[in-house]
Amino acid sequence: MFEGQDSFSLEPDTLNILSADKPLSDPKDDKLGYAPFAKNLAESICKMSPPDGLVIAVYAPWGLGKSTLLNFIIHYLKQKPEQEQPIIVPYNPWWFSGQEDLTKSFFEQLSGVLYEKWQSLGRKFKNQIESFAERVSTVPGLWTKGFAATVKTVISPKDIHKLKQEIEETLKKQQKRILVVIDDIDRLTAEEIRQLFRVIKAVANFPNVVYLLLFDKEVVIKALEEIQKINGEVYLEKIVQVSFELPLPDRIQLSRLFDSQLDKIISGTPEELFDQKYWLEIYWQGIEHFITTPRSILRLANTLMVTYPGVKGEVNFVDFVAIETIRLFYPTVYNIIRNNPELFTFGVRFLTVPRIIDEEKIKEFHNTWINQINERDRNAVKFILTKIFPKSGNINITLGDNYFQNKRRYLHICSADVFPVYFRLAIPEGNISISEMQAILALANNCQAFGAKLVELSAQMRPDGISRINVFLDRLRDYVDKDIPLNDVEPILQAFFEVGDQLWDIEYENNSFVSIGNEYEIELLINQLLQRIEKSERGQILKKVIFNGHAIATIVHQVVSLGSQHGKYEYRRDKPEAQRVVNTQQLEEIEKLALDKVRNAAQQESLLKAPKLLHILAFWRDLANVEEVNQWIKEILKEDQKLICLLENFLTIAQNDMIFPQWLLSDLSADEVIARVQDLTEQSRLAENLKISLNKFITKYKMMQE
Repeated sequence: MFEGQDSFSLEPDTLNILSADKPLSDPKDDKLGYAPFAKNLAESICKMSPPDGLVIAVYAPWGLGKSTLLNFIIHYLKQKPEQEQPIIVPYNPWWFSGQEDLTKSFFEQLSGVLYEKWQSLGRKFKNQIESFAERVSTVPGLWTKGFAATVKTVISPKDIHKLKQEIEETLKKQQKRILVVIDDIDRLTAEEIRQLFRVIKAVANFPNVVYLLLFDKEVVIKALEEIQKINGEVYLEKIVQVSFELPLPDRIQLSRLFDSQLDKIISGTPEELFDQKYWLEIYWQGIEHFITTPRSILRLANTLMVTYPGVKGEVNFVDFVAIETIRLFYPTVYNIIRNNPELFTFGVRFLTVPRIIDEEKIKEFHNTWINQINERDRNAVKFILTKIFPKSGNINITLGDNYFQNKRRYLHICSADVFPVYFRLAIPEGNISISEMQAILALANNCQAFGAKLVELSAQMRPDGISRINVFLDRLRDYVDKDIPLNDVEPILQAFFEVGDQLWDIEYENNSFVSIGNEYEIELLINQLLQRIEKSERGQILKKVIFNGHAIATIVHQVVSLGSQHGKYEYRRDKPEAQRVVNTQQLEEIEKLALDKVRNAAQQESLLKAPKLLHILAFWRDLANVEEVNQWIKEILKEDQKLICLLENFLTIAQNDMIFPQWLLSDLSADEVIARVQDLTEQSRLAENLKISLNKFITKYKMMQE
């Protein structure tokens, strides 16, 4: 069970079994004792020839395995000699839920299957059923007390009864058994359940027809009572002649089923990350409470099958199964844990800096989330969480060095260093594992090596289209406050101001409704890193890293961010002096330096290649004057190649920004520039990709004018 293997893979038979809501079909896979019951019921059905029809129901709660039982019954029926087999008409009303009249879809399925498998009846019989269905489905309130009044204006009751009698006579003469199986009834809306049972009630006495219904009795009774305003159980008794309760599997059977799934998932896990005694304790007093049906087992197993491979070797297996159980069955509690790690974890991240602990507030916090749990589940949830998070059960627990070292060594979730892996590394491909994170942070004392690694990550794409640098920047914030040595803060800052522009992903940001953009991730990180430095020293360090940096867009973006804390620039976020990252004098000094960097970049023509150029030009305008910017733009407009480069840059700005504001053009009009661009697109000497870019610019400009 615990032999190592290099990689994780899903075997074909595992994929067949672990599919969302996919029932078993072969009795040889039966692990819950359903096969004998299915076989006996199939035998009985083969011997039945009810002259007035028969309705059989199998009752079981949702997720217990009704569809699996049905598949087993059909399997055994098909093993019979052909002359003994009934014609099986499968009908799943859930497929038609919310789309059309269930009455119509039921009869269409019935007539279609009988016509296909019972050729001797011919087209006439098919037409009879279709005609009957058409009349039935057009009569609202059929088989209700108001039926007689309704049909007088819609259709003659004699026509319907005559058609029904003709169908019954045909079925009686043929002496061929028909089995209509109806599953997933309990997934329907209350109105659809009522409608379906009215149809069944109307055709229940078709000769030689057996109806096999599978549903959660409590759900159906409640639905019938809501709509019919009658006793639902009494109503069912009038329709169902024979009923069975599907026995609940015992705990041992369910545990063995779950164990068989875990065997496939745990393969390749290091032995040191699975403690058998620890597992049995958490399983029998916590996890086992939630896996009461085959479906709940498959839900948890399927979840682990997807989430665990990406963190295998990075987490403790027992803790991972435990927290995934909480995530699946109590997501609100899971989110509370994820958003409040300091109240559940131990470790250097939360112990190196003294904290004032309000024990009463912490107790109140834990009591609050505990009280949100259903009383039936409370003990199980509390047991799981107090085992994997000892701090949640005892806020005064004392820690020895060995305790923390062991928790971290065996990758337990209560270790603050390991905790993020359980919540952030669930996707196998594209993750930044703890081991990789530590390796990258080991480069942080060398700004060149660290910066090169950042650029490398920006070129690596995840399957969802996000670069790995986005993931890294987000994860890095977890390490800034306490894990990064103070001596590494300045080299990291220098790396951001050197290569930051290469990490921006403007195209993804413009097309995303949820991403804040890498430039904002970098802004948050820089501000967070600066908080590690004494306030009196921040200005000097900022001037140094800005002076040595070449990422002009990152420099401007950061200076604007710092200035906004003083109520400056467009995005004003005025803060009290004590909360500002830099004071007024420091801000003025770095603004002047940043302006010099912009001017130098303009002279060297590297400014044209900076991302979000329009925002940089606005900064230049605000700190200098608009004429200075206008003069630079005029020089750019003199050369076709520079103009094209400028326009390609402007194409990347957000959709709601004006791509050619009038202040930028001085005495020129935007229309004049557009006319110039139009002329460029007609020049044959231009490369095709440049023409495409220019046409895109023209199109975007026109859209902004509308």
